[in-house]
Amino acid sequence: MMTTRCASACGQADFGWLQARYSFSFGHYFDPQLMGYASLRVLNQEVLAPGAAFQPRTYPQVDVLNLVLQGEAEYRDSEGNHLIARAGEAMLLSTRPGVTYSEINISKDRPLTRMQLWLAACPERENPLLQKMTLPAQTHLLLASPEGAEGSLQLRQQVWVHQITLQPGVSRTVPLHGPRAYLQSIHGAMNVQAGSASEAQLGCGDGAFVSDEPQITLQASTPLRALVIDIPV
Repeated sequence: MMTTRCASACGQADFGWLQARYSFSFGHYFDPQLMGYASLRVLNQEVLAPGAAFQPRTYPQVDVLNLVLQGEAEYRDSEGNHLIARAGEAMLLSTRPGVTYSEINISKDRPLTRMQLWLAACPERENPLLQKMTLPAQTHLLLASPEGAEGSLQLRQQVWVHQITLQPGVSRTVPLHGPRAYLQSIHGAMNVQAGSASEAQLGCGDGAFVSDEPQITLQASTPLRALVIDIPV
């Protein structure tokens, strides 16, 4: 089964220094029916103005996955760790209790655009505090996984995050581990097939909840970049 989540229905914010679209309840945007999806708690697309910053703050027990789409960001924590991520890179921040984290658009003349996911972390699991990877230009990339398989970022949760990049007319099938997945178009349109009786058309910025399907097939209508977030538990 598949249920679409149109970009136009998502929460919106415009604070001048920050523009954002929220797939699930976040900040001032609240919908009791959209408090996340299993261990996927947050999925935001945000644009920070040149020089803008999120001041130091704490997080719940989550892994924060950022895909930098434009610009460059610097991340720091209160224990002295820091990392710079640029367009074409992804970083994973493993939050800890009592530690504060900040983020700044280090460019003075270019906006910072990124996709951010929060994934609930299992407290008994350990992974590196800060991780970063360059995203190669390939059709199917395992971006994050529980064991850091295939050079992916390592999560503290049984979740697999796939990035799919397709040219028009090309399709890709992604096997799923269990009963839940979430699909998100970063840019581009696609036809999605999830089971013999479940099909949908998604445009730029649209998402879809997928449940009880063994796999999902994406066929690009335009140049496409999308995420398949496999959330079996």
